[in-house]
Amino acid sequence: MNENEDLELRPIRRALISVSDKTGIVDFARELKSFNVKIISTGGTAIALRDAGIEVNDVSEITRFPEIMDGRVKTLHPQIHGALLAVRDNLEHQKAMHEHGIEPIDMVVINLYPFEQTISRAGVTVEEAIEQIDIGGPAMIRSAAKNSKDVVVINSTEDYPAVAEELRRNDGAVCGATRRRLAQRAFMRTATYDLTIAGYLASQENAGGIGALAGSGPIPPSETKALIDDRDSSIETFRGSLPDRAAWTISKTANLRYGENPHQAAALYKTASRHGIANAELLSGKEMSFNNYVDADAAWRLVCDFNELVCAIIKHTNPAGVGAGDNAEEAYRKALATDPLSAFGGIVAFNRAVDGQAARAVTEIFTEVVVAPDYDAEALKFLRDKKNLRVLRMGSTNNDGGLEYKQISGGLLLQTRDDHQVKRDNLKVVSKRQPTKDEIRALMFAWTVCKHTKSNAIVYARYGQTVGVGAGQMSRVDSVKIGAMRAQLSVKDSVLASDAFFPFRDGVDVAAQYGITAVIQPGGSVRDAEVIAAADEHELAMIFTGIRHFKH
Repeated sequence: MNENEDLELRPIRRALISVSDKTGIVDFARELKSFNVKIISTGGTAIALRDAGIEVNDVSEITRFPEIMDGRVKTLHPQIHGALLAVRDNLEHQKAMHEHGIEPIDMVVINLYPFEQTISRAGVTVEEAIEQIDIGGPAMIRSAAKNSKDVVVINSTEDYPAVAEELRRNDGAVCGATRRRLAQRAFMRTATYDLTIAGYLASQENAGGIGALAGSGPIPPSETKALIDDRDSSIETFRGSLPDRAAWTISKTANLRYGENPHQAAALYKTASRHGIANAELLSGKEMSFNNYVDADAAWRLVCDFNELVCAIIKHTNPAGVGAGDNAEEAYRKALATDPLSAFGGIVAFNRAVDGQAARAVTEIFTEVVVAPDYDAEALKFLRDKKNLRVLRMGSTNNDGGLEYKQISGGLLLQTRDDHQVKRDNLKVVSKRQPTKDEIRALMFAWTVCKHTKSNAIVYARYGQTVGVGAGQMSRVDSVKIGAMRAQLSVKDSVLASDAFFPFRDGVDVAAQYGITAVIQPGGSVRDAEVIAAADEHELAMIFTGIRHFKH
């Protein structure tokens, strides 16, 4: 486009206004009227404009056909779409307009039925959602946007001030650059609107598919091979449920100061979900950073995996410590005791409301973010006194389930979320020594923490408290050594969890030297017999789960 085309002005003589969100529309319509623009409108918008003293013509006057089917059919008519699609300098189009008595429409101001807001309401029915699927609105937006050489299309209340200013500056006309910019935004709006609808309908279709599979029952505690076979069978069922095409919509809600590093630009985008860290309420503290969001999400997902009251302290997405307790302060102090040094500048998450005692404890050292379902008044008083402490309220321990995506160069990887929770009946004892009840409780606690630790992951724990964490090592035996080496609490008489099978017996041999009493791991290695023999030699109890929890 050359400069003359960018500046090519088109006067606005007729405008069609039909909006669900009526914010600012009366003032904008008055701006149009100040340039003697004839306004056409529909339904509730026409009523709102007339109530404000603005003269409008009903669409039915233009189409000479009444609105029918509860308003489902009103603008789908040649008198409307011909007026939008006609190319003004095309002689054949001019001739058709003259023959059929079509007057051009130079501007459409439309925002769509609130489908996104409707499906975000708790308890909304499919029938209610479908009634909020706009048909005529997207059709008019697309017609106007296709013909942006001659027509202005506005689909956001945010654009009213800038367009009004341009009308004043150009004596009631809009330039070509603005028309094209608004057309691009219009096509983006209709695309995201349709994707949201498609995603919602897919979620309803999958109500008995992926969602139900994710909550399927425990794997029977039989032979190790049967555990692995059952797991693989479930995966095949999941794989068949993944869509051939996947799409989702996101909308930017905030620019962030920078990304993982200061030289990287970043922003926060939200999906249609009502849950998760992106929807947390910032009660206090400065704005969240990119890394704050990443770590807070890791912390929140971890604590939500427990039924009992739990606190987790996260550094760089790995647990520095996790504790369970009868109250939030006890849980926090147990988590802190695992690694007080690493907890400095960490993210603290609770899966229960925070009281004043817990808030006092958290503020004893520098903490970046606190995440919890809620806070009492005393807790908020203490937390808000720390100006650099970000306080997030989640409202509930619900998380968005379903599918997750990972970006790779040239594409995306898609998978179901790792929402498997180990149950007592999942466990198979493979060692000669049976674990005690206390060991089983400790093993299940360690296993859940290990699931949220970067691979290769090793977690030492007692019930209700982590002892040491070895995360993200290239060698599993190195994770065993590092977890014990960094432990601030005694490793002796603790239990050990491994997120994947031991490929050799060396990991068990090293862990036994530190005085552990039991091991939980998936099993499934070709050397399982060798690893079990090592456990028996050291008189350790060993449990297989049949489930692996790699986290990359």
